[in-house]
Amino acid sequence: MGALPTAAPGTRGPLPSGGAAAGRSTSAVLLMALGAPTSLDEVEPFLRDLRGGRPTPPELIEEFRERYRRIGGASPLLEVSRSQAAALERRLADRGWPVPCTVGMRHWAPRIDAAVRELSAAGVRDLVALSLTPYYSNWSVGGYLDALRAAVSASGASLRIHPVRSWHRSPSLAEAFAARVREGRSALAASGAADPYVLFTAHSLPEGPESDTETYVRHLDEARAAILGRLPPVRSAMAYQSVGRRGGSWLGPSMEARLDELTHAGERSVLVVPYGFVSDNLEILYDIDIELRARADERGIRLERTPSLNADPGLVEAMAEAVLAVRPGRPD
Repeated sequence: MGALPTAAPGTRGPLPSGGAAAGRSTSAVLLMALGAPTSLDEVEPFLRDLRGGRPTPPELIEEFRERYRRIGGASPLLEVSRSQAAALERRLADRGWPVPCTVGMRHWAPRIDAAVRELSAAGVRDLVALSLTPYYSNWSVGGYLDALRAAVSASGASLRIHPVRSWHRSPSLAEAFAARVREGRSALAASGAADPYVLFTAHSLPEGPESDTETYVRHLDEARAAILGRLPPVRSAMAYQSVGRRGGSWLGPSMEARLDELTHAGERSVLVVPYGFVSDNLEILYDIDIELRARADERGIRLERTPSLNADPGLVEAMAEAVLAVRPGRPD
């Protein structure tokens, strides 16, 4: 199993979706993510963009077209990200900071550079940048912030960036994930699969200082401890998923290896908690729901997954807390 070819830290990026507050504020919030194709026709150019313009081998293109076909023909990431931006805009207005919230992607439309140009043209001068991952790594948050700074520099816009480097310590985030685990365990118990093993997963990264995996792993460990602290005692473990196509050592153990360990230990039901992600995407809908579940079926294990947070109110509150903590003009 493997995920998309991994992009190195760099730039490229969106468009704002905007809201009622657009045009009335000199501040705005930009939600940033990797991006994803919204149709099968976009798979090849998306992979080329992800690979820095290098041609993609035809067999790899067809492999990923088939993956997207299996999840409905497109990634829901953009739709989910826009719903998160709209919900965040409403929550910030409720908390007394009515500003437009928009979406910018690093490797696909709507791109970060387009968002910068449009927000600047609308009179925005202070931009809070929030990555749609709570955990810092150079490959994700660091890459998104680099792309944003490059876009501001290239455009000549007078934008002050207020970055959120991580928001993994949010109690609202921990409770939102814990609620998903409680619901998943209850559903399994009601169907006769009491006390499932809980397998937490997050995206793997290449090991080494370039990725800053030490910070990433620490953030994941802290968030997982906060989630477990809100649950009754459960048997659980951590695993990494969706290793990219570049060589070298990647964070592990893989979720496939963990599943094999659980098989040998005699487990018969597993609840997967992909807490490394806050939105539905290919790595969840294909890597877990299709490939990992098929592997579990072959081993006689019942495997279920907690639903993604997407625009869950707890996630939106966590995002709002992170944004308000760095907003321009905030009280000391």
